[in-house]
Amino acid sequence: MDLLLLGFERLLHVDIILLLVAGVIAGIIIGSLPGLTSTMGVALFLPVTFGMDPVNGLLLLIGIYFGSIYGGSIAAILLNTPGTPASAATAMDGYPMTQKGEAGKALGIAVIASGMGGIVSVLMLTFISPQLARVALNFSAPEMFALALFGLSIISSISGKSVLKGLIAGVVGLIIATIGMDPMTSFPRFTFDQLSLLNGVSFIPVMIGLFAVSEALLGLEEQLRGSKKINKVIASYVLPKWHEVKRLISSMLRSSFIGTFIGIIPGAGADIAAYVAYNETKRFSKKEEKESFGNGNPKGVASAEAANNGVTGGAMVPLLTLGIPGDAVAAVLLGALVVQGIQPGPQLFTTSSDLVYTLFAGMFLATLLMMLFGFLGIRLFTKILKVKKNILIPIILVLSVIGAYAISNNFFDVYVMLVSGIIGYFMKKHGFPASPVVLALILGPMAESEFRRSLVMSEGAYSIFFTRPIAAVLIILATLSLVVPIMFKKRKTIEQLN
Repeated sequence: MDLLLLGFERLLHVDIILLLVAGVIAGIIIGSLPGLTSTMGVALFLPVTFGMDPVNGLLLLIGIYFGSIYGGSIAAILLNTPGTPASAATAMDGYPMTQKGEAGKALGIAVIASGMGGIVSVLMLTFISPQLARVALNFSAPEMFALALFGLSIISSISGKSVLKGLIAGVVGLIIATIGMDPMTSFPRFTFDQLSLLNGVSFIPVMIGLFAVSEALLGLEEQLRGSKKINKVIASYVLPKWHEVKRLISSMLRSSFIGTFIGIIPGAGADIAAYVAYNETKRFSKKEEKESFGNGNPKGVASAEAANNGVTGGAMVPLLTLGIPGDAVAAVLLGALVVQGIQPGPQLFTTSSDLVYTLFAGMFLATLLMMLFGFLGIRLFTKILKVKKNILIPIILVLSVIGAYAISNNFFDVYVMLVSGIIGYFMKKHGFPASPVVLALILGPMAESEFRRSLVMSEGAYSIFFTRPIAAVLIILATLSLVVPIMFKKRKTIEQLN
């Protein structure tokens, strides 16, 4: 505790606070732009920190990291265009809330949930990081496959009105995920001699197309038909009322812990955490409330945002205690630490304890700043709903093209985004959900590679997945997650017929 107080004392300098403020604001802006992910934002600013004091440079990057994870929710809620992959789950209930005239309420819930997720994860990082890191070490290939399978099982819960259409969309996503180099043999699959397909189809251009471009095409169709329909603007009150927040606290806390734990597992990330937490919140909800998920349920926004922000502190646990990055952003931060001459690992807490606890204090302050700017910006953010569609649609399309191209500076990703947008347009017209495709693209490669590594470990024995307790529990949960929603819908259909 004394070391943490010393960390806060080191932050009480104008230059450090200004760097954190600049980092958080830059992160929110980067996160809100489609395609500009948290990883890209931190990587872009990494060279700026080379000449800085280690603490100053790292805190600037942490501010960008924390701000961008929240920033993704802004476009997801207002435009159904996830700014980052982590906010794709937020759009499922956030955008319907906007359509009902509750944009301010949805943004307020997102800020509160993001803050709670960040604070819980930083507290867990500060006080029990070594113990949490030891738990993460128990995750090998079988456990990672079981986690990916558990994530894929959520498809039945995020399929909307038709589980069958959701499963079809998920299978399509898994098929697309097989394109590229075989993860074990490096043999090209389904590339059709296209060099651009050797690395597979990146899920970010697909996500931008399915969410942003398809929405722009639907808006364009309305304009061509001469529709007079306009978006509802700011809600009657900007912030959610206390009794509404009180109902969400248990969901936010549970999702924060889920996000923190998934963030600790190397290779998992905020996008997986958001979907898992969303599914668990739906599972714990009352029977009559389950149907409202996907139609503007505030719990959906709260759980997704608490979880993806919970990953921020969780991903730092294996990074600082073991030198193993928990996600892609943590990998960039590992590079920043090494450049500054700091070697993460067990000895870091003894050789550089002052630096470590200053970073902990900086993360806590970055979370508070993110909440402050999030609340202050709500009225400004919601003004985008006043922009006419004939102005907004070209802006969305231009930002989508920039975001898709910026991923790898390759026009092929732009073509993937445009094709995905056209497919997404027809999917929305015929009631096929987009989220299962994105989820399958994220988790498909992970599930395949870890499944095959597991079989190599066990010399082909499938029993390895059931003799390891963590893997067995996750597989059982995956089975329940897939089967229970289907049984529930069948039972409801039978009751309606009777």
